[in-house]
Amino acid sequence: MSLDASQVREIAHLARLAVDEADTREYAASLSSILEFVEQLAAVESSGVTPLAHPLEMNQRLRPDEVSESDQRERFQAIAPAVEDGYYLVPRVIE
Repeated sequence: MSLDASQVREIAHLARLAVDEADTREYAASLSSILEFVEQLAAVESSGVTPLAHPLEMNQRLRPDEVSESDQRERFQAIAPAVEDGYYLVPRVIE
């Protein structure tokens, strides 16, 4: 499947994207290449392939859940515009 410049303009309109007219042919070529690649992927026989959650069959290394930074609350709240009882005060955003 290939796209032309008019289809790129229509897609951009539907997506509410501003596309420069000079770039529509380049976008059409790029999107057409992507669609051709997707068609190639769809044509591959994969009925006997077990789905994987990750392309690498290995366990992920986990680090110990330990605190690695010091508590700097006093330092950060000292430069905050407003604090009260250890909390940052911010303007109301929801009425």
